[in-house]
Amino acid sequence: MRVIRSVKTMQRLVSQARRQGKRVGFVPTMGALHEGHLSLMRRCRRENDLTVVSIFVNPAQFGPTEDFKAYPRPVKADQRLAGKAGVDILFYPSDKEMYPDPYRTYIEVEKMTENLCGKFRPGHFKGVATVVGKLLNIVQPDVLYLGQKDAQQAVVLKQMVRDLNFPVTVKVCPIVRGPDGAALSSRNVYLTPQERRQAAVLFRSLQEAKEKIQSGERSLAAVVQGIRRRILKETSGKIDYVACVNAQTLEPLSCVDGKILIALAVRFGSTRLIDNILVQVR
Repeated sequence: MRVIRSVKTMQRLVSQARRQGKRVGFVPTMGALHEGHLSLMRRCRRENDLTVVSIFVNPAQFGPTEDFKAYPRPVKADQRLAGKAGVDILFYPSDKEMYPDPYRTYIEVEKMTENLCGKFRPGHFKGVATVVGKLLNIVQPDVLYLGQKDAQQAVVLKQMVRDLNFPVTVKVCPIVRGPDGAALSSRNVYLTPQERRQAAVLFRSLQEAKEKIQSGERSLAAVVQGIRRRILKETSGKIDYVACVNAQTLEPLSCVDGKILIALAVRFGSTRLIDNILVQVR
């Protein structure tokens, strides 16, 4: 595995691979790698000739009160895990390499970034879209691999790719969960043992909501209230939101129909966890 820190070197290596007719797959990450990330890398390796992974803790997607400085950065462990997963190139740029001074250009996807996490993290998706847009220009992949855990992010990036005509296929892969059902997250390291146990309630509440809809429940307000009630009763978490939205557009739903995304965000102390589940109603 080669570790590359220069944008120009990264572009040169990918250009060489393309001239050789190689299919390039790309997994963008912020590091602190776990099995969720590794599952994306392994799938990327199976489906492509060249697997590129980026690690970049993007300052543009953190708010002034968020955990940018404290965000975990286990550099050596990340490199070891990426190597074991079969990554060919690990792109590890600095802040200055990605945002040369002065930096004045950003990408903003409208409307679908205003609800769910966007309501509680102003500017977050502007930072996400900008950095992923830059990474797509640098890596020039054939396929981009994203995780379903960050459901709103995946929908926003698919919209960006479509609107800006990036020549890349976007594949959104299933959430990887621990034995208790809790979604794997780099931020789980911040949780106390008690909070980590309570975090499993988030997925159980989503499962229960999905079962209710599949059993005939047609009041989305009742579905949302059921989730909120269980989380507040069984955990110490503070709810940012629980919502049922259209899985493709993220627009709020007034009735049970089509593909529904049930999403939530809950804070345990200073740690904010997100999770979601998809329900197909025919």
